Amino acid sequence: QVHLAESGGGLVQPGGSLRLSCVASGFTFSTYAMSWYRQAPGKERELVASISNAGASIKYADSVKGRFTISRDNAKKTVFLQISSLKPEDTAVYYCAAGIVYLWKPEYWGQGTQVTVSS
Repeated sequence: QVHLAESGGGLVQPGGSLRLSCVASGFTFSTYAMSWYRQAPGKERELVASISNAGASIKYADSVKGRFTISRDNAKKTVFLQISSLKPEDTAVYYCAAGIVYLWKPEYWGQGTQVTVSS
């Protein structure tokens, strides 16, 4: 059974940092591209960052470039999102997703972790 378990969200002040993690199980992690999406209240889900199966290719949304870093550890079946210089507009539920094709629709989704940026 496929499972993606996000963790690391929380309440943080503007300018702060968090590290999100997503542990995968139930599929061959090293063959899947991994992505982080987010959905803010009243808004559509948007792609934040994607990384190819071996980590050779990475893409970021323009709104997070220079502040967010995606990485993966295939041995630990885990993908990370280091988020820094947080802004109130980064407040959202952050979702981990897995797709066999890089930059295409993911097949699997996690349940999400809440990130709230507020003073």
